[in-house]
Amino acid sequence: MTAKRITLATIKSFIKKSPERSELYIRCESSFDPMEDGVRPNEDTGFRIALRTDDHLAYSLGIKGAWFVGGSRNWFTAFDNGQYRGYEVSNCCGTFILAVKS
Repeated sequence: MTAKRITLATIKSFIKKSPERSELYIRCESSFDPMEDGVRPNEDTGFRIALRTDDHLAYSLGIKGAWFVGGSRNWFTAFDNGQYRGYEVSNCCGTFILAVKS
């Protein structure tokens, strides 16, 4: 049995299907630091409720702290630590996890 490939459409569907936006969580593990011109790990890497934003909708998909780059430069991985399940997203702007409680 082969695993289904995770794509941006998978992530969009996951966001849309979460029962209420208040049940969607985000954990930002690293982000782009313009002072260093590179990605740096974040100090606070705990899960928090994903807040809605209207800024840069094409790149944030309406979630504060999420950032998707164009083309095929996002890497997606399934995530499940027993408490949260969702998807890890990595790209040149950092790494974050979108999840719901298990």
